[in-house]
Amino acid sequence: MNKNITTVMRLLQFTDSAFPVGTFSFSNGLETAAHEGIVYNGDTLEKYAHAIALQAAYSDGIVALHAFRAACEDKYGELVAADRQLMLFKMNEEARQMLRRMGKKLAELSIHIFDKPVLQQWLDDIRKETTPGTYPVAQALTFSLAGLTEEELFCSHQYGAINMVLGAALRCVKVSHYDTQRILFRLCEQSRDLYEEVRTLTLADMNAFVPQIDIPASLHEKGNMRMFMN
Repeated sequence: MNKNITTVMRLLQFTDSAFPVGTFSFSNGLETAAHEGIVYNGDTLEKYAHAIALQAAYSDGIVALHAFRAACEDKYGELVAADRQLMLFKMNEEARQMLRRMGKKLAELSIHIFDKPVLQQWLDDIRKETTPGTYPVAQALTFSLAGLTEEELFCSHQYGAINMVLGAALRCVKVSHYDTQRILFRLCEQSRDLYEEVRTLTLADMNAFVPQIDIPASLHEKGNMRMFMN
């Protein structure tokens, strides 16, 4: 029973929006989508957040699961290979920058939580730029060291992707906390089915063609909006 309590507490800690890895600084393209009138109320926000969740599941989610399994089996080379593959897969620079910044922050934080040599090796490789250090792979490594499961990792990954958008929406879309919590509750219901769909897929199966997200993100790179990092 105590182990279950500890596991839940660890999951809450690493999934908390206040966990200091920089999620609050990014909007996943929502700032531009709101500025262009693509997202303007609760219904359009839910559709956008749903698209984000799908894109994340079939790209970051697949990589996170592969990296987690590699970490559990002490296959560091495979973990790095998954990290590089995700960076090559991302279409726009803003997405690559977001994953690298958040991943490095998590790596820097993790070495103060766990006394594990692999974390120092991981951070050293990021600093030497021998691996990108993406956030999903950093999550996978952290969750494996914390004794969490791959299902819990995928749950945290999905929650983080959705909640990042909903948190940003409170600052740039005419919605309330009631709207965002209702959307979060509904979208979280799809996580089990998404996990079942992607858990057996390979890195070659990654697919994230969602132009309604990638185009606003590309516009945000050169736009004048500066509420969120680009």
